[in-house]
Amino acid sequence: MKKILWPALLLILTFCQEKVAPPAPVLPVPDAKQIAWQELEYYGFVHFNMNTFSDREWGFGDEKPEMFNPTDLQPRQWAQVAAEAGMKGLIITAKHHDGFVLWPSAYTEHSIKNSPWKDGKGDLIKELAEACKEYGLKFGIYYSPWDRNHPDYGKPEYITYMRNQLTELLSNYGDIFEVWFDGANGGDGYYGGANEARKVDKLTYYDWPNTYKLVRELQPGAMLFSDGGPDVRWVGNEHGFAYETTWSNLMRDSVYAGMPEYPEKYASGQENGTHWVPAEADVSIRPGWYYHKYEDHKVRSLEQLLEIYYKSIGRNSSLLINFPVDTRGLIHENDVEAILKFGEKVKEDFAVNLAAQASVSADEERGAGYEAENIQDENYESYWTIPDGGKTGEITIDFGRETTFNRLLIQEYTPLGQRVKAFVLEKESGETWEKIAEGTTVGHKRILRFPDVTATKVRVRFTDGKDIPVISEIGIYNAPKLLLPPSYSRATTGDVSLSAPDEGLEIYYTVDGSEPSVASQQYSEPFQIEQASTLQAISIDPATGKKSESLRIDVDLAKSKWVGSTEKSAKAIDENAGSYFTSENNILTVDLGESVSLKGFTYLPMQGRYPSGFITNFAFEVSENGTSWKQVASGEFSNIVNSPIEQTIRFDAVNAHFIRLKATKTADGNPATFAEVGVLTK
Repeated sequence: MKKILWPALLLILTFCQEKVAPPAPVLPVPDAKQIAWQELEYYGFVHFNMNTFSDREWGFGDEKPEMFNPTDLQPRQWAQVAAEAGMKGLIITAKHHDGFVLWPSAYTEHSIKNSPWKDGKGDLIKELAEACKEYGLKFGIYYSPWDRNHPDYGKPEYITYMRNQLTELLSNYGDIFEVWFDGANGGDGYYGGANEARKVDKLTYYDWPNTYKLVRELQPGAMLFSDGGPDVRWVGNEHGFAYETTWSNLMRDSVYAGMPEYPEKYASGQENGTHWVPAEADVSIRPGWYYHKYEDHKVRSLEQLLEIYYKSIGRNSSLLINFPVDTRGLIHENDVEAILKFGEKVKEDFAVNLAAQASVSADEERGAGYEAENIQDENYESYWTIPDGGKTGEITIDFGRETTFNRLLIQEYTPLGQRVKAFVLEKESGETWEKIAEGTTVGHKRILRFPDVTATKVRVRFTDGKDIPVISEIGIYNAPKLLLPPSYSRATTGDVSLSAPDEGLEIYYTVDGSEPSVASQQYSEPFQIEQASTLQAISIDPATGKKSESLRIDVDLAKSKWVGSTEKSAKAIDENAGSYFTSENNILTVDLGESVSLKGFTYLPMQGRYPSGFITNFAFEVSENGTSWKQVASGEFSNIVNSPIEQTIRFDAVNAHFIRLKATKTADGNPATFAEVGVLTK
């Protein structure tokens, strides 16, 4: 009888134990729609509108609807690309600053209903909403409060117009997950033919409380974006980086859209912020937000996109990557290739959570339901925490064998507030613990990258916080190396620098044009190339022996002796593609410092976001004394406007101590610009 009753008694005692209460929230906390939005993490922006066809970033408002005429508009392609890249939604520029709208609005003639596209019977907002639904994506709307076309902008009547259009957008196209309001407001514009500057009080003009109320009524599940929220805030820059310390808390009542001091004072959030307003990092896959053919060669590299990922999503922010859809109406092939490679690499980096199968323990636990094992179960709603009263705690992860890793991922259970202020990752080393990496805030997600570490046991110590740590997940990963060719730079002295795309990779190179291998020279520090040579270099993962494709650069004379005819012209020979010289007389003259046998020259046009002064027609001259000149080449740089890459011109060998490149014509009639000029000696 005793043997039968004893197990039952234990069961009764277990159920009679007092249930452990969860921690009290640390205010502020997110609401349900903010939690759902944060879990999306990564979604796409589509800048496609009148600016696509006027080749501008900001239209003036005087553009004609007839200009909007895509030749192969396919919103389904946009949605397919976004879905295959791992994005969870798309936001479309329904109306930008020029006022042209992508749906047949009843309140303006500045609309696609008066464009040639589909004979004015198209509705791009409807087509994209349907495409997003087909591919399982959320759908969002960008609406510019500024309108450089509307005659009433700056007057009370415009607010009625704006709300009428928002009502159309938010009533006719299904669920909207985010409504995006730009902070650029007021300035020069067409304004129905007035052609004048109009400024507004950004704080009061739009009567934001009632505008937000309208959005809430029509789309209660939508997140409202602006500089300061109310639901999600701008990260404060356009290169897609959050901050080393990023709080979701914000002093929201101190912020308004378009606030000049916002990026410096408020963008990173505040530990003592009064409202939960998480950050969204927005960045374009090219330099510009709208499509410009001359940027086809400037799509961000895989290395750059990964840097953005780890500094946005990895720093408690969501990530909004923009596609500048081209004049056909398609995401350009170069952009598609880049974003799909990026999506695959992110999947690869986080394919296997090494902590999931490890043994975990904590220095203390709150009680039943809050065990350390909760950080392994991939269930956001379960978490590990400790008894009230402290601000620190630690989790130990025992792999059971030596394991190599290079990523740490941590998630707080944010429905109870953002708490962690500092943490450190350590590995067991003999009788002591050795620091691997450390960080500050966590929030929804924090990811640290570091060189490969091998250990049997690691621990995460939460060393400071606003209250006790409440941790939903800890992940340990071994991301495969990014096997891309090394990047290259060269100083005017001739010193060549190479850098690997990822930690732990080795670089091997040759300067005789032969294919490099592990038997070639290993790169360790900058080296000199003074004469014409062909540099080739590869990245190699020593752990696997795998190698990248080869970087190949034709290097010519070092510019250490070169002197421009003016101080400012030095920017054209400084080996920096990002700087440029503007010549008012359309001429660049350079003293090479010695007489050289030349067989050609190179010209790199200005690489700025708003290019000007591209040389389309040229004359190239040489001189031995700087007084008597001989023309050795002339002609045109074909297609340089659409493809502003380095131009190479060759000619029969000639001796020269001085060179002179003349622009006989520039693309826009403005003074010639020179990003970099070089010579060819072989």
